[in-house]
Amino acid sequence: MAEIKADTREAKCPAVEANITVDCRGETCPVPLVETRKALRKASPGDVIEVLGTHPASKKEIPMAVEALKLKLLSVEGADTDWTIRIQR
Repeated sequence: MAEIKADTREAKCPAVEANITVDCRGETCPVPLVETRKALRKASPGDVIEVLGTHPASKKEIPMAVEALKLKLLSVEGADTDWTIRIQR
């Protein structure tokens, strides 16, 4: 059987419509995390929150907070200075 190879370097999360978008581009810590937590409190179970940011440390901190809150991290995409994180409440 032939081996199948797939290049997944540019792979993106399947289109998931966000219920809430948090645009934190240009903001530094702790603003992206604080705004994400506010959005999570407003969200209903099953809602998808999309966070847009540019601060490298927040790209790491937000997924850690999602894990601590036992929520579902759908995707983390983009470079350290221009990223999108999708979370399901």
